[in-house]
Amino acid sequence: MKTTSLALLLLSLLVLSNVLRASSVPYREEEGEEEEEEERGWRRGERGEEEREWKRRERGGGEAEDFFLLHDSEHVFQTEAGEMKVVRSFGGRIVDRPMHIGFITMEPQTLFLPQYLDSNLILFVRRGEATIGAILNDELVERRLKIGDIYRVPAGSAFYLVNIGEGQRLHIITSIDTSESLGLRTFQSFFIGGGSYPTSVLTGFEPETLATAFNVSIDEVTDILTRQQEGPIMYINDDTRQPPSLWSKFLQLKEQDRLQHLKKMVEFHGESKDEEDVEEEEKAWSWIKFLTSVFTRDDRRDDRRREGKRDDRRWRTGKGPDSYNLYDRRPDFRNDYGWSVALDESDYKPLKHSGVGVYLVNLTAGSMMAPHVNPRATEYGIVLTGSGTIQIGYPNGSSAVNAKVQEGDVFMVPRYFPFCQISSRSGPLEFFGFTTSARRNRPQFLVGRNSVLQTLLGPELAAAFGVSNETTIRRFLDAQREAVILPSASAAPPYERIEKVTEDLWQ
Repeated sequence: MKTTSLALLLLSLLVLSNVLRASSVPYREEEGEEEEEEERGWRRGERGEEEREWKRRERGGGEAEDFFLLHDSEHVFQTEAGEMKVVRSFGGRIVDRPMHIGFITMEPQTLFLPQYLDSNLILFVRRGEATIGAILNDELVERRLKIGDIYRVPAGSAFYLVNIGEGQRLHIITSIDTSESLGLRTFQSFFIGGGSYPTSVLTGFEPETLATAFNVSIDEVTDILTRQQEGPIMYINDDTRQPPSLWSKFLQLKEQDRLQHLKKMVEFHGESKDEEDVEEEEKAWSWIKFLTSVFTRDDRRDDRRREGKRDDRRWRTGKGPDSYNLYDRRPDFRNDYGWSVALDESDYKPLKHSGVGVYLVNLTAGSMMAPHVNPRATEYGIVLTGSGTIQIGYPNGSSAVNAKVQEGDVFMVPRYFPFCQISSRSGPLEFFGFTTSARRNRPQFLVGRNSVLQTLLGPELAAAFGVSNETTIRRFLDAQREAVILPSASAAPPYERIEKVTEDLWQ
């Protein structure tokens, strides 16, 4: 009897346990579902807010021009010898990869101090000539740059720039890709050389540590790291500036003397190698080789530089990629109304490592780049010369931008958005820019002999436009006999060349 009662008690407890377990599982699942639903709701709310903002812009309630025409320019620094400005772009879901555009201006015989950045750069020489030195594959690679050249500087690689043009300012436009950045600001510079302005990364160590590492006194360390105060861009061969700067003194020394001055300094850091970027096969820069190379230039090369002579073979040092000149390239497309060049990773291998493409377009007076769509990348453009109009459409068919552009203006066109550029009738329009993909872009043209409408031509397209027969739509499309770059005298703005009211980017 007792055994039977005990068995019934155990059975009851087992049944009760299963009931409780069964009732608790749905509760936990429901709780998890509520959390997931809450997170999805938050995401939907965030996206919904952004979509509502875009709908407001599409209805004409927002300042759309401020989004597509980038006016947010700021000085990164400005010295007597030069300056750098940056035009910042906006992020958001419709911009696949935000990119900032930098403008560097250097007076003749000036040096952009050795540094490395947390961002990738693609340099484009707009005016002047320069020498760029950068550390690639653990050695100094020095190249002479001229108008139209592009050159890549990877994030984390030390580099410097020298304006070698005789009596000519150097103007450089650069993309600033922040995909590898620290996210502290637009971009972050780490100056190797410097003093009180800019400060060298060496000053981040205690004076006692540096004195021990260099095997010098603390006073010598303090003296060497506080002399430079001319800024990130400084004069190097100007005898009228008194007293001569520390960098000028070094550059004027003989090779052996420069080596002696650097002997103790380079022993501090030793060599370091970056093993993370195997694909690019770019070892980390070595401060030993970099600092030594800056101050151990061939004296004969310095003489040629002062005499203004050009010898590309002798300007070229180190194993590494060369620059690529856009003006020397045969246009990918040309007709009576203009030409265009597009550079991708198959044309210039360094672009592959940055994931950035480059293009250059020249439109004759009154012509237009046919309305088209970039299916693979967001496009950033800079007007080099002339004036005109840029038109951008929203996905719902309303107008996003119909604005005048002129020299120095920067515009951004998100991926998939239809747009076109129109040159004014007063003169040609030339613009250069970057795309957020290094692959061949293959733009889809909406108008012209090679348009997608021509490809889709048939009863389906006629029906889509509400046309009863295919002949009508064919006659409409065949009226334009040109492709890519079109004559547009009636659409071109009649205004003369616009004079800037605000300070020009190059001033």
